Amino acid sequence: MTSRIRSAYDIRVEEGVLNPDPAQAPLIAELERLEEDLAKKGFFGAQPEVRGLYIWGPPGRGKSMLMDLFVASTPEPRKERAHFHAFMARIHGLVDQWRKGDARARKAVFGAHKGDDPIPPIAALIASEARLLCFDELQVTDIADAMILGRLFDALFEKKVVLAVTSNRAPDDLYKNGLNRQLFVPFIEEIKRRCVVVEIDGARDWRLDRLKGSPVWFGPGPTEHAAFEALWTDLRGGMHEAPTHLEVLGRDVVVERTAGGLARATFEALCGRPLGPQDYLAMAGRFHTLFLEGVKTLGPERRQEARRFVTLIDALYEAKTRLVIQADAPPEALYPTGDGAFEFERTVSRLQEMSSASWLEAAAHA
Repeated sequence: MTSRIRSAYDIRVEEGVLNPDPAQAPLIAELERLEEDLAKKGFFGAQPEVRGLYIWGPPGRGKSMLMDLFVASTPEPRKERAHFHAFMARIHGLVDQWRKGDARARKAVFGAHKGDDPIPPIAALIASEARLLCFDELQVTDIADAMILGRLFDALFEKKVVLAVTSNRAPDDLYKNGLNRQLFVPFIEEIKRRCVVVEIDGARDWRLDRLKGSPVWFGPGPTEHAAFEALWTDLRGGMHEAPTHLEVLGRDVVVERTAGGLARATFEALCGRPLGPQDYLAMAGRFHTLFLEGVKTLGPERRQEARRFVTLIDALYEAKTRLVIQADAPPEALYPTGDGAFEFERTVSRLQEMSSASWLEAAAHA
């Protein structure tokens, strides 16, 4: 009997949504194994312990796409799909709730728990919501995350929660050179014990191939809009779209349309409201590719939007985030006059560079 993940993959290949890649075969086999193990029942109907998956490799090899297919196709009813940073933001929020709440407030959220340690009640809450936790882009750069992760996942694993995660780093490279890393190493060892580690490292970056074979600057009009839309659909490759929440200086910054490391937003959403450098840096650090549509020709009366656009492009450029734009005019005609028009010429130069195949190639290997 063909597994659900295999059927979903084969259908997308037949439809031309995906190109078959032999390098993905070991991962598909492990996803089939995980699907089968999650369906097994232990003695008297109890859930057995199931080894999860730690999937790592360079960007553009299909990790997020295959994870999306797996989550959509698995019959496991209690499952959560999230970006790792969003999950950790929630965990920090729950820790804060526990510490600030009195006994009644704690019980309302976490149920009955003794003691003042927030980790056991948080683990119990997460385990009550999901047996299968699926995360994108696990990376640890924050000591606060590093200190929580080991204890939290020890508790989750004890409750037979199954982890499936993607990362650009091998487990042994997580939190590399981080402060007090020795305290984080037991978590790495636990991950390797509780998960099958699969490296996916095909020679081709499918996403980069598609970008290099297409324009990344689209003009006005129905034909250009259709081509912009087609490239988004092609790169998304069937991945589910969902909003992403970024915590920036205590604020919740929402990017409404995201799929794995892809983000899509309008010019008005990013530059027509009061966002600043930290917001754009957070976006550039979170996404490898941004689709920006509806970029207007700006006059002197929209100098604030022009200034924000300059800041956005600077953040994307420095982070080597790839950019696909649909605009009303070529770069040199977007902001010809007004305060800061002279400085805008540097942005014009960067936009032209970011549209080149050589820059896209360099960004992919940054």
